[in-house]
Amino acid sequence: MALDIWNRLTVSTLPAGSTPTVQVNGEGEGELAGDTDNLTYRAMAFLYDEADTPIPPLELVCQNGIPLSRGMGSSAAAIAGGLVAANALLDEPFSANDLLEMAATIEGHPDNVAAAVHGGLRLVVMEDNQIYTAPIRIPAELQAVLFIPENRIATVDARRVLPAEISVADAVYNMSRAALLVAAMEGNRPEYLKIATQDRLHQPYRETIFPPMKVIFAAARDAGALGVFLSGSGSAIMALTQERAMTVAYEMFDAARLCGVEGRVEVTTPTELGAHVVSVSSND
Repeated sequence: MALDIWNRLTVSTLPAGSTPTVQVNGEGEGELAGDTDNLTYRAMAFLYDEADTPIPPLELVCQNGIPLSRGMGSSAAAIAGGLVAANALLDEPFSANDLLEMAATIEGHPDNVAAAVHGGLRLVVMEDNQIYTAPIRIPAELQAVLFIPENRIATVDARRVLPAEISVADAVYNMSRAALLVAAMEGNRPEYLKIATQDRLHQPYRETIFPPMKVIFAAARDAGALGVFLSGSGSAIMALTQERAMTVAYEMFDAARLCGVEGRVEVTTPTELGAHVVSVSSND
């Protein structure tokens, strides 16, 4: 699900023969690559290669608002932004679905990039290298309350704690709740979200590397959250609500603090917008 938290990318063409440059501000500043190894630049280069066109010297300025390694899709946003920017520079030879296929190839899976490219809440499945995706309506006035810890959870570490096999009972438990989640959203039944966001396939195992998770979950529910869950593989935790968002945010923050976990809260909303061009000038 795309949220109203953004990375802003400014791209300028440089004179022929210039060295490409990448400047990162905000999240990832001083940490992400500042050259052609940068993921956003690599996404742009990928699209130019797909278009069979040499990439010109470019200057990229990345103003990043999406935290890294928190399960909030920062890499998907970087990829989507780069692809959309490159497509705009080439006068948009590729469709949004083409961009999604490229993004999934770069990312390695379509989960996060589907929402980053198309926006909204997306159901997405990949079968035999073909992507099947459909939008799911989001109930009106739904808000997302995020607790974003200072500590990170690397995706590789979050995957390492998952079991190689699961029981039939746990598979059925999650399949039924995945179906209920679609019904809750599409049918505007937010009261179903408490049950629909329950999980047995990854959160119990990831709690071993982030024990305060259960305490923060309970605080969000007690404060009136409709549902609460680990965002991606963590470490961010997201609660959904249609009211009392600030109360939910405060209680999540306070529960984390009492567990010795530093972080911040952010209240935002889902957005139907995916990566998009805001403005184009003669050299941007």
